Amino acid sequence: MENLEEDLTCSVCYSLFADPRVLPCSHTFCKSCLDNVLQVSAVYSIWRPLRLPLKCPNCRSVVELPPTGVDALPINVSLRAIIEKFQKDSQPRPPSCPEHHRQPLNVYCVQDRQLICGFCLTVGQHQGHPIDDLQAAFIRERQVPTHLLGRLSDHRLAEVCKLGEQLEQEKASCEGLVRQDRQAVEQYFQGLELVLSRKKEAFMGALDTASVEVSLAYDPLIQRLKELQEEQLDLLSLGSAVEDEDSPLVFLEKVYLFRERVEALVNAPLPRVISLSITPRAAEYLEQHWAGVTIGELEEGPVPRFFCCAKPTHSGDGS
Repeated sequence: MENLEEDLTCSVCYSLFADPRVLPCSHTFCKSCLDNVLQVSAVYSIWRPLRLPLKCPNCRSVVELPPTGVDALPINVSLRAIIEKFQKDSQPRPPSCPEHHRQPLNVYCVQDRQLICGFCLTVGQHQGHPIDDLQAAFIRERQVPTHLLGRLSDHRLAEVCKLGEQLEQEKASCEGLVRQDRQAVEQYFQGLELVLSRKKEAFMGALDTASVEVSLAYDPLIQRLKELQEEQLDLLSLGSAVEDEDSPLVFLEKVYLFRERVEALVNAPLPRVISLSITPRAAEYLEQHWAGVTIGELEEGPVPRFFCCAKPTHSGDGS
């Protein structure tokens, strides 16, 4: 379409040909454009006054026109018909209904605020809806925006702004209350954490005391057994050395000492294996005494004294 429009454009005025006239050189121009060109050519012409000279704007050749001028040139009838058809096809066509093929959208549905066709109104989804002429509805509603703008008075705007400020103030006040509550919650639970931390430390201290009692009960016995083990290993090495002694006097002295140490080791009483029980057990105590403790009773929550109690056991070998 754009290429066709270029072919239908006058090379002088760059618009669609208007009343196209054909020069003897076969080039076509608008009648008004040729009139302007003829006036310019006539000023500088020295030709016979009975003939009017005209220079073609395209090929620059000079042609003679009758005294009647451009009116005597033939009309390009074919070109004019093409231009008229082009202008008709270029005009925007009224939109057609997407549901009913080729039916023009020429009815305004007031209810749905859209253009519809006759089929939409009679048998389609807009059946029974109030309708109006689009232009009439446009004219009728043309002053509505002005009327609505008049309702938006300065007084109402000031009222809205005032209410907005009040709401902002109320929001800030409530946010301040929330901040205060956050601080109260933080302080409250920090206090609970301190109480629980102290109670936990008290429990751990009691268990540390029980651990010390366990060490005092078992460490000496374990140490005694380690000493007996080391003495026996030392005597085994010493016995081998006595056997390898060649000097009779030295041998007899070593044997005497070796015998004394062996007799002392063999006759040394072995420690008894003791079995201790920790009481009370922490899990049971917490279940019994802390499961029902309320927050207000945390400070009074009891902390036990752990005891190491001996249980009856079999005595060790040699006891």
